[in-house]
Amino acid sequence: MTVDFSTDKYDLTRIIAKLLYYGLGVNVALPGALLLICYFFNQKGNVANIVGTWANPLFYIFCGLGLIMVAAALLPAIKKLRQPLILRRETFEQDIISGLREIARPMFQKIAGIALLGPVYFFLTGRFRETVIFVIASFIVFQVVRPRYGTVRKLIRKQEELVDKGHFRTE
Repeated sequence: MTVDFSTDKYDLTRIIAKLLYYGLGVNVALPGALLLICYFFNQKGNVANIVGTWANPLFYIFCGLGLIMVAAALLPAIKKLRQPLILRRETFEQDIISGLREIARPMFQKIAGIALLGPVYFFLTGRFRETVIFVIASFIVFQVVRPRYGTVRKLIRKQEELVDKGHFRTE
């Protein structure tokens, strides 16, 4: 499948690249490093189950917290993406970049919080498999919300419509 970029008025790669690199660092590299640390401790056998029989209920509590974190990441981002991001017509592309950055960075950080639940759970229970589940869940959520060409094109069209109607972001 080929994508035709010749019809784009704006440099979509430039718009997406910095966000994607930030997201990869926060949602892939950092959780991967934490998982590696947990793996090291798991291989040494130094982590004991300090919560005892509460390990299973704690896992489900952490799963619930993870779902709350997903909602806390997505709902504000969706709300903000529906609002005008453009300050002036002349700075359209730069305003799109800065607006997406203001929305995506906190969203990526909240999604990375799901992965942080894994090491916390590991050091409380000594269970590595559940730690991997949290890290993978965080990665899957990141894959769902990461910036893509199609979504950025739709956002640009929506923002152009708002600008044509005279709706600009007020700061």
